[in-house]
Amino acid sequence: MKRRQAVLVFVATLAAMPASAAPSTYVNERFGTVCTFPDEIFTDRQPEPENGDGQVWLSADGASLTCSGILNVDNDTPKSFVADEKASKEPGYTVTYSKTGKGWAVLSGMKDGKIFYERRVFGRDGVIRTVWIDYPPSLKAKYDPLVGAIAGSLK
Repeated sequence: MKRRQAVLVFVATLAAMPASAAPSTYVNERFGTVCTFPDEIFTDRQPEPENGDGQVWLSADGASLTCSGILNVDNDTPKSFVADEKASKEPGYTVTYSKTGKGWAVLSGMKDGKIFYERRVFGRDGVIRTVWIDYPPSLKAKYDPLVGAIAGSLK
């Protein structure tokens, strides 16, 4: 039921976008990570890393989107991931919101002066799939409505 709600929110968000906006779906060949996002906003596709673990897109106004996967070599769980991130002493990094569920975790906060939102899905196949979005605080009204839809498309 929650997945259906996420899909409905995503469809509603896409419907509210200008007619010229087109969604793009990225599929990572190495890990099978999938995410959908408005390609009118995230227009600058960065070179894929040599290890093939994901992709980064930049927007003209300073936001970025990362869709990637990693092997869960440390056997992390959603709860252990969130606990580790909350305990981080990394300068300029603060978690202000977190939530976990069966097989997933969400974090939000500030990193290096930007708002970030991260969703991780912990697969039974030993892969953690991630969507990371960050943007300047001045663009909160623009990006906050998009974050849930993009993160909800992660699979």
